[in-house]
Amino acid sequence: MPRQLVVGNGKFLINMDRFGYMRDLYYPYVGQLNHICGYQCRIGVWVDGGFAWLNDPSWNIRLGYAEDSLVTEVTATHEGLGVTLLINDGVHQRENIFLKRIHITNHRSTVREIRVFFNQDLVINETEVGDTAAYYPALHTVFHYKKDKYFMVNGSTGTEGIYQYTTGVKRFHNAEGTWRDAEDGHLMGNAIAQGSVDSTISFRLFVPPEGEQTMYYWLTAGKNLEEVKKLDIYVRDSHPGKLLDRVKIYWQRWVNKSERSYADLPENVIRLFKQSLLIVRTQTDVNGAIIAANDSDIMQSNRDHYSYMWPRDGALIAYAMTLAGYNEMVSPFFDFCAEVLSPEGYLHHKFNPDGTVGSSWHPYIHMGKVQLPIQEDETALVLFALWQDYKTHGSLEKAQGLYRTLIRRSARFMSSYIEQELNLPKPSYDLWEERYGIYTFTASAVYGGLIAAANFSSLFGDDERSNRYRHTAEKIKSGILKHLYDEELGRFVRGLYMEDGKWVKDTTLESSVYGIFEFGVLPADDPRVERTMEANRAGLTIKTHVGGVARYHHDYYFQRSSDIHNIPGNPWIICTLWIAEWEIDKAKTLADLESPRRTLEWVERHAMESGILPEQLDPFDGSPVSVAPLTWSHATYVLAVTKYTQKYQKLAASASSV
Repeated sequence: MPRQLVVGNGKFLINMDRFGYMRDLYYPYVGQLNHICGYQCRIGVWVDGGFAWLNDPSWNIRLGYAEDSLVTEVTATHEGLGVTLLINDGVHQRENIFLKRIHITNHRSTVREIRVFFNQDLVINETEVGDTAAYYPALHTVFHYKKDKYFMVNGSTGTEGIYQYTTGVKRFHNAEGTWRDAEDGHLMGNAIAQGSVDSTISFRLFVPPEGEQTMYYWLTAGKNLEEVKKLDIYVRDSHPGKLLDRVKIYWQRWVNKSERSYADLPENVIRLFKQSLLIVRTQTDVNGAIIAANDSDIMQSNRDHYSYMWPRDGALIAYAMTLAGYNEMVSPFFDFCAEVLSPEGYLHHKFNPDGTVGSSWHPYIHMGKVQLPIQEDETALVLFALWQDYKTHGSLEKAQGLYRTLIRRSARFMSSYIEQELNLPKPSYDLWEERYGIYTFTASAVYGGLIAAANFSSLFGDDERSNRYRHTAEKIKSGILKHLYDEELGRFVRGLYMEDGKWVKDTTLESSVYGIFEFGVLPADDPRVERTMEANRAGLTIKTHVGGVARYHHDYYFQRSSDIHNIPGNPWIICTLWIAEWEIDKAKTLADLESPRRTLEWVERHAMESGILPEQLDPFDGSPVSVAPLTWSHATYVLAVTKYTQKYQKLAASASSV
């Protein structure tokens, strides 16, 4: 189930599903560790002897966020129980505190006792072995712990705190969990449980006839009992409602920190742009890791997850955010990359949020031949993004601090990792991590990375290195134009692969060849680029009412149809936006921006109800496929909108001066 709602602060992240249940809780890093692992932390309501969990189909639930903020706005109405819940969730902008406000409306003409139940199904440190859940009488709270991870839950109805509580065993022998104990409206009061355990707490309110009342729930995280106690007291002393209001105001200030012209874009596109900025922020760890996605449900089909920092994703996301004016947010990303760069000067496949090397399926030896198990574009793109950051914001000290540790070492590797007979980068894995060879996207990224290194060297008066890097980049450009452009087809090909000792062109239609113009090899209006992108638009567009653009012809990943002629693959948000970026970059008049504007509106229409963007869409019904939210999807939307508004202003100014 995709994550419809995400809230976080860069070190504490919580994902919720369409019922408002917590499904992932990451701490102390965004993406590491997950202390819920996709299980359901249920919420239930008892009224006049009737009971319903929020995933009961009798609830009518609407999902969203408060305007311009990372505070949720969820409405749940149950006609049978005669109640409506207005739920706001948020994570404190600084502390490890999750806050929830539930405003309850009683639709009946009598005073009613309403009990609200919260189940904590924690899997601390991603294992159910050795957890403890206990009642803490000194603060009238319940807490869970294992080793150096502590989580405390509490709440308030204004007049009293927790009404009842219980702890118990879950998913062991015949025990389902303490959530079952809630369904009669009463909890047993078991004070401690150890092993595979959960807890449930309840709150009691007396809501007047056709009246309203508000309650709060909060969860704090820390390294020991004293930390979570201190945070719990802070919430009570500060009042949870005031804290939640301050969270909303903080994010509204953050997303509107500067004046911005949105040209002629409609309100719904602007709203998704702002929400995308906020979603990217939740997926970015304060220590620099920009995480691809934190939807743990992918493990049901993959047995691994997306909670890694791929340097490719991270660099392109940093590029988007810095162009949008959020360079301070992504600045730690470049420090992270400098820290994890190998001694040889390349970046590994992916990394855990704490900087350790992540899992990989790239071998060191294949078919008896030793190979470097990397995607070279990942190293190159970091330098490309860093130069865009400097060019946009001019942080000379930042660049100087990374010159020796990141820029020169990466450039030295890229300059030496060359297939001399082709003047192209040596083989590596493609950006989709599926095939080994020499690819147009990778070669373009290496060109952009070396030009960035040359620019930095020139900036610091290191002319010898600058000339060397630039010379190598121009050789790669000549290799791209000679070997990766097919005169007969009239377009750039996906890449080259070795077969029987010879280099063979892979002519599969491939969306990522957009890198030719994105990373500066050729301008977007070069006829060779135009023919390539037109071929992609014609051959990769999904011919159903859903529309959108596939990654490449006959994409097998989560494939929904074998009708490859009409459905070459599932539509991807990022690939669809790459076509729009090309249209924006080559636009000569305001009228030329009509098509990319329609693409921005298409993306907004295919966002989930809450505004979350997935990785892919089902080509038949437009429903989300794979993970959601995908950080790269939101960042590419940010980039496309930013490019659109900048180009609109430039063209409008040019038109007015004529």
